[in-house]
Amino acid sequence: MKLLERSVDRVGAAQWERAGVAMGLLACASIGSQLVHEISSPTPSSLSWTFTLGFAVVYGFWCLYGLRFRRPAIWLANGIASVLQLLLTAAALLKGAGR
Repeated sequence: MKLLERSVDRVGAAQWERAGVAMGLLACASIGSQLVHEISSPTPSSLSWTFTLGFAVVYGFWCLYGLRFRRPAIWLANGIASVLQLLLTAAALLKGAGR
């Protein structure tokens, strides 16, 4: 464990922050891809609106957490993710998810 801790500590805070933003935006691209698929698919949604809404709430919490501690890698990506997840929830609801 100490070896892992030392290895991680060798990377500077600014580099971790940039990597965090990049990884968060990659995750947002995944949600965005699911949203586009959901909107363009003519079939009823198979997504659970409670599941998608739950994730929106979690992303919203982490956005606020990141704002509180002034960590762009946390608030930026999770803010975008929460909006995308809310849109995905709305799309699933409009298509009759969970029926």
